[in-house]
Amino acid sequence: MTTRRSTLTWGLALGLSLSGMASAADLAVGITRSMEKFEGTVNGKPVEIVRNQDQGNVVTPAFAKTSRKCPPFCIQPMDLAPGVETIGELEVIEYVKRMSEGDDSILLIDSRTPDWVSKGTIPGAVNLPWIKLNPAKGADPISIGEILVNDFGAQELEGLWDFRDAKTLVMFCNGMWCGQSPNNIKNLLRFGYPAHKLKWYRGGMQDWEILGLSTSKP
Repeated sequence: MTTRRSTLTWGLALGLSLSGMASAADLAVGITRSMEKFEGTVNGKPVEIVRNQDQGNVVTPAFAKTSRKCPPFCIQPMDLAPGVETIGELEVIEYVKRMSEGDDSILLIDSRTPDWVSKGTIPGAVNLPWIKLNPAKGADPISIGEILVNDFGAQELEGLWDFRDAKTLVMFCNGMWCGQSPNNIKNLLRFGYPAHKLKWYRGGMQDWEILGLSTSKP
């Protein structure tokens, strides 16, 4: 997995600089040496990802807290499940870029509850609260099946699930102490969703905010 991550990361700087990027000399705070910002369109809506240019800016108070009661807010492992790739900010931006170029096989999912999402999310993300895929929280088989078919592109064939054309899901929540996206991913694995089509941004909104990256509100 380490080799795969390294290969993807090396390719991102070049790929992201070729489309939707301006010269890194224009802004004082770029994303990488060759990437100033990203601008594109996802689902018909303009998307911009750029870092906060105020070099005296500090993290949003909601993400400044270092200690939350565990359980439930326990530190998550780096590798969530076999075959599920853990990714970082540059990989997330690359997936947003691919979506903006018309790749409809990718879905960026904010797994948090709407009250958190209303404070800001990653541009281009859609909200699928973790309870929607959780039978223990009241999610019924019919509603789960509708999500798998209508949102994720799976097919049900005579009581069996066919995930060959299912989307690649890039999931995140509040950060390395948050269990909402891990819960979504683990439930999807139980339903038979292919692990290689599940990507996990472990750093989530806490790391995104710490780096001063753009957020958008629904």
